[in-house]
Amino acid sequence: MKASDVCVQFLLRRALQRVNRMSKAKLSPYGVTPAQVGLLSLLWKKDGRFSYELGERLSLDSATITGIIDRLEQNDFIERRVDPEDRRNKLVFLTEKGRSMEKVLCQQMNEVNDEVKKGFEAEEFHRFKEILFEMGSKDLHVKKG
Repeated sequence: MKASDVCVQFLLRRALQRVNRMSKAKLSPYGVTPAQVGLLSLLWKKDGRFSYELGERLSLDSATITGIIDRLEQNDFIERRVDPEDRRNKLVFLTEKGRSMEKVLCQQMNEVNDEVKKGFEAEEFHRFKEILFEMGSKDLHVKKG
């Protein structure tokens, strides 16, 4: 069977499963998931964000982002604080533990990226990432029936 004979959805799902297995194996000793590292990486760039902002940046719905925040807070990676501008809202901040994990968690994710890159030329891998980004950014219109 050739790749051209297989449905794109199947190929993407299979590739994603492989990358997820690698990521989970690298991250599980630290008690985090790939999605949680995605959220932490946003806070490493700019601490003190609203949960809705984190959800938008990660393209996750409010229930999913709330679950990720809850688990990170339970494991002392982050904390929620009342917004001084509006006490009805809470901001998400890194704890000392969350800040201290940046280097090691980024290293683990870099190792996953390096493993995925194997077999690609540099320019080819760059284009591959661009294609994935474009696919994820497009609003795909599917006709029903």
